[in-house]
Amino acid sequence: MGWLESRKNLTGSACGLLGLVLTFTGVAGPYWPVVVAGLYGAGALIAPPERPALPDFPSPSAQLDAVRADFEKLGGYLAGIDLPPVPAAELTELTGLLAALLEPGWVAEALARDPEGVHAVSRAVRQDVPEAVDAFIRTRWWTRLTPGTEPPERHLERQLGLLREEAGRLASALRDAEARRQESHTRYLEDRGK
Repeated sequence: MGWLESRKNLTGSACGLLGLVLTFTGVAGPYWPVVVAGLYGAGALIAPPERPALPDFPSPSAQLDAVRADFEKLGGYLAGIDLPPVPAAELTELTGLLAALLEPGWVAEALARDPEGVHAVSRAVRQDVPEAVDAFIRTRWWTRLTPGTEPPERHLERQLGLLREEAGRLASALRDAEARRQESHTRYLEDRGK
């Protein structure tokens, strides 16, 4: 069935019809079957190839739904971890900011319009935060065996601070985009009134 609707068949059929026109006008003569078949074949050969269908990627909203589910899993993982006070405070601020960005509503809609923002939040939830906490846990265990080394809490605190700054920059960029959108609409209404 696909061949009947293909570009090659349609172009070949159009050229074959041209061969039938030549036959009825008397140009093809007794060789009309060869002319019709040859024109059909030539049309099928010169037709452009079929384009493959575009892949069906999930929409940004669907991607955010998946990130929300992963954020809940991350919350379950982090609930079972005992952190020192300073990194725990950094982690609480970071997860609060990520939760605010992922909360369904207009903030999530603004985030969904920013593919780089969706990627940054996804990377933080799925890779950066779990990796930082897991590396801290593993390093803390080894530090007990080798006293006198730099405490892993400092690295974890710095990593979580950097991630919080990145999430803060994303939130500021989204806020600025919404402010520009509001200003643009104000200018439009003012210009419309002139």
